[in-house]
Amino acid sequence: MLRSVEQRLVTGSDEDPRVDELRTAVSRLRRELAAHPVEFPDRGIAEDELAALDAMAGGGRPEVPRLRRSLLLVAGAVGSVSALSGALTQVRGAVELFGGPPTQG
Repeated sequence: MLRSVEQRLVTGSDEDPRVDELRTAVSRLRRELAAHPVEFPDRGIAEDELAALDAMAGGGRPEVPRLRRSLLLVAGAVGSVSALSGALTQVRGAVELFGGPPTQG
């Protein structure tokens, strides 16, 4: 997945392929979360932050600190639900396309 994104960045397409990756990943996790039959305490937090991630992606170029904050909230909310781990990993990868973890100085 990362390689295809890098290739599209080099070719200079009009749309940022990282945004497409983020929207795809967020959409998958939202669908899987909606279909998950078990309620858990932080489900609402996950749903709200996924909606925020989708809105940021829809707005063009999202702010990296805000993306990371939303990712942390989503991961904290659904991280213990093993059925959602693949979709959560995809969201994490999409967020990382906008810049790796912050370096500590």
